[in-house]
Amino acid sequence: MTGFEVRIVDWSRYRQALSAIRHAVFVKEQGVPLELELDGEDASARHAAAFSDDGEIIGTARMLDSGKIGRMAVCQPLRRQGIGRALLDALVEEARRMGLAHVSLGAQLPAIPFYEGAGFQAYGDVFLDAGIDHQMMKRVFE
Repeated sequence: MTGFEVRIVDWSRYRQALSAIRHAVFVKEQGVPLELELDGEDASARHAAAFSDDGEIIGTARMLDSGKIGRMAVCQPLRRQGIGRALLDALVEEARRMGLAHVSLGAQLPAIPFYEGAGFQAYGDVFLDAGIDHQMMKRVFE
């Protein structure tokens, strides 16, 4: 892959493609039950999508109005190429545009260093979400 572009997109227009990536990553790859993946929050959330040079959606993430980021998913063969970081950065910028004081997320434990590299700090106790250990993280805007 030579390049990609990340944009904030409309859920109603891109729902099928974004859902397909999340289903592949969370339900098939990580074993998250479908009823937990589909939480009813998507219609009101802001969604970031990563598009390959040929226009295919290769990654997604969302942010709730509260500033909670989640559902970050990148197609498996395209990971570790900066797509996840670009999705995260796009949602952080969207939060700034919204005038939020901070953003937060529940990080799977192996992903904590990734989020720390983007300025997030872990807090609180480890908790189970969909049977996977997570820890809350926050990035406060100055």
